[in-house]
Amino acid sequence: MPRTSTHVCAPTSWQRAVAAALLAQDAEAEQDARDRVHTAKAALGERGTPWWDQEETERRARSSEGLAALDEGTDGG
Repeated sequence: MPRTSTHVCAPTSWQRAVAAALLAQDAEAEQDARDRVHTAKAALGERGTPWWDQEETERRARSSEGLAALDEGTDGG
């Protein structure tokens, strides 16, 4: 019998925004949402330099800068 995980990662609100923009066929909203997803993933270390290859101060700076960009809307979106 195959094992299945009960843990499922829920999509972020930004990922849901991408899906909604695709459904609405709104290219501008899609790009804005994709920019926010990219900024969030980069801040988390999922894109760019792997978080495990950075010093703690570098990881904290990257996450703080990413969160600030998302809060200020300066992430390209």
